[in-house]
Amino acid sequence: MARINADTLDLEDRVVRTNKVQKTHKGGRTMSWSILVVVGDGKGHVGAGIGKARAIPDAIRKGTEDAKKNLIRVPIVDGTIPHDVLAQHGASQVLLKPAAPGTGVVAGGAVRILLEAAGVHDILAKSIGSNNPVNNAWATINALKQLRTIEDIAALRGKSVEEVRRGSALTSGNGNGGATSVTTAVVTPAVPVAATTAEEGTDG
Repeated sequence: MARINADTLDLEDRVVRTNKVQKTHKGGRTMSWSILVVVGDGKGHVGAGIGKARAIPDAIRKGTEDAKKNLIRVPIVDGTIPHDVLAQHGASQVLLKPAAPGTGVVAGGAVRILLEAAGVHDILAKSIGSNNPVNNAWATINALKQLRTIEDIAALRGKSVEEVRRGSALTSGNGNGGATSVTTAVVTPAVPVAATTAEEGTDG
């Protein structure tokens, strides 16, 4: 996938997590900062990055630069995502589900910040497993990368959007009809042969 040029976008950065790190040397300890930064334009572009430096402003600047290098495009349909998606990173899993207009962003922590920065207005999100903000952020990025619109699917299959929609409807209808007919055949068995023979012998 081609890299998105951050210079053409109006991006805003938000700090998700700051972590103080101390490294022990022979002559003493050296303190530094590791900061997770999220950037987004609120119109379908978002990215995350980590910056490390001795001072907080330098760490934020490095994190912002790293996030701009990792920008992704998020397909948004009517203010929400086009379909359910589940992704993970390390011990963290994030489940994203579309929501009706007016629902809002039902999420917390790094997941909420990423979705708001991307411009998603209505969505249901659930964090499963570890609550580490960094892992949750990467899991959310992985989930957003998997999203596809019906136009994307139609282009991949070489069909029109109407053909894809019609095919999905037909498949759903045939599946339900087939299941019903099979169940009826199993529930209504034929008369056992042994029972028929026994009745004929009694009459004789």
